[in-house]
Amino acid sequence: MFDYQAPANLLANKNILITGAGDGIGRAAALCFASYGATVILLGRTEEKLEYVYDEIEAAGYPQAAIVPLNLESATETDYDSLAAMLEQEFGKLDGILHNASLLGMRTPLEGYDPSIWQRVMQVNVNAAFMLTQALLSLTQAAENASIVFTSSSVGRKGKAYWGAYSVSKFATEGMMQILADELESVTNIRVNCINPGATRTNMRANAYPAENPATVAAPADIMPVYLYLFGDDSLHVKGESLNAQ
Repeated sequence: MFDYQAPANLLANKNILITGAGDGIGRAAALCFASYGATVILLGRTEEKLEYVYDEIEAAGYPQAAIVPLNLESATETDYDSLAAMLEQEFGKLDGILHNASLLGMRTPLEGYDPSIWQRVMQVNVNAAFMLTQALLSLTQAAENASIVFTSSSVGRKGKAYWGAYSVSKFATEGMMQILADELESVTNIRVNCINPGATRTNMRANAYPAENPATVAAPADIMPVYLYLFGDDSLHVKGESLNAQ
């Protein structure tokens, strides 16, 4: 695992938005960030799941979270602009954005890949991340030292057979991160990086590897050190990097 010991107040007074916050790595990140003092903004498609995470944060006595139901597959430019206006009014700044939401799509050869599923995967994994980042960039610029983190994958660094749209979308994610990091490095205090979570006990992992014993892979809470590192001020010098959680 990534070796980082976070101080207790690492994320105090920071506002961090997390996509796909209803379960899996997104939920783990929300609980973890809140435990280190962050106000987390829970964005996801299923309001019921977000409310459950919200209640967990509330029950633990962490800073009060916020819920933003949004379907990244169907969200429009207007939806993102409305979200940005709401967040500006409520919070004034964003210290972090964790692009965690992703669709797996199909595990099948490109020759037989369903074009409609390809479009869905690209919409959520690439286009939505681009539009959300673009809409919220001014809010991250309003923060002292903001961190934008995209979620990558080993198949976003080296393509593998049958990973289709998911793999291609993660190559695109790596590229988008590198471009944005380079554009912002000398003109803002915003740092942009990627995390490759590795094999993690999530529903997506179970769908990709149905025969795998879940107990043999890391729980989402186990991989949080690298997330804490990139959202805390100890990583102010880290820009344009793709880090492994494991």
